[in-house]
Amino acid sequence: MSAQLVHTIAGVREAVARLRGAGKTIGLVPTMGALHAGHGRLIETARAECGAVAVSVFVNPIQFDRADDYERYPRTLATDASFAEARGADLVFAPEIAEMYPRSQRTYVDVEALTQHLCGQFRPGHFRGVATVVAKLLDIVQPDRAYFGQKDAQQLAVIRRMVADLNLPVEIVGVPTVREADGLALSSRNQHLSAEERAVAPSLYQSLQATEAAIASGERNPERAKQAALAVLAAEPRIRVEYFEIVDPDELQPVTEIAGPVLIAAAAWLGATRLIDNLAVEVPE
Repeated sequence: MSAQLVHTIAGVREAVARLRGAGKTIGLVPTMGALHAGHGRLIETARAECGAVAVSVFVNPIQFDRADDYERYPRTLATDASFAEARGADLVFAPEIAEMYPRSQRTYVDVEALTQHLCGQFRPGHFRGVATVVAKLLDIVQPDRAYFGQKDAQQLAVIRRMVADLNLPVEIVGVPTVREADGLALSSRNQHLSAEERAVAPSLYQSLQATEAAIASGERNPERAKQAALAVLAAEPRIRVEYFEIVDPDELQPVTEIAGPVLIAAAAWLGATRLIDNLAVEVPE
């Protein structure tokens, strides 16, 4: 059966109601399109766990802190719809901006504290935009489960907290990061990398691994644990580090001692392309 493509809130609510009427649980995969194997893993996971799968494709203007980034974000709806259908989606919801924001938005969802560090420090308003559009999508579709990639670890933590704080009746499912053979985390923005930039992009993941190795060997001082990573990145002059932090995985606050599970998170620029990546690390007993 082909996936149904709908563009209106009324249309997606009607389609979901039919699926629920058939006794199916609903899984939602929110995306901004330009779908790749990382999104494919989200859709496939939802397909395995839910009776029906809805994929939203919406380039959300209120989460972009730079107009040029918004303008050049890839928009490939026809390809995305086919991609989602091939991986088991029943429904693709692709609204226009006027459908999601018919008037000036006056109401926003702002998750405090969790958005102060990491990407939040460098992208003002980004997570307010993310939390707001996800809250809208969860209300529109009302899924039983919603699926997000662990590559965007801060986004995942923010959405988990929003859902808990607002008592939203949905289970948030984090899905492991999908990587290229050389370790580069899949991202829609990778297509903006030149051949030379793509060749050095895996250094970001290698830096995370270097810190993970330092922690595994017994280093408990976060500043010392980061030194091996910063050395990896310093060896490649094309890479401009935006941040490299070791934080609590739930509250996303920097730790002064590595005494439990931590999240190693980094962002870097290669030319005009911003890359992010992270590793969750369990501290050995």
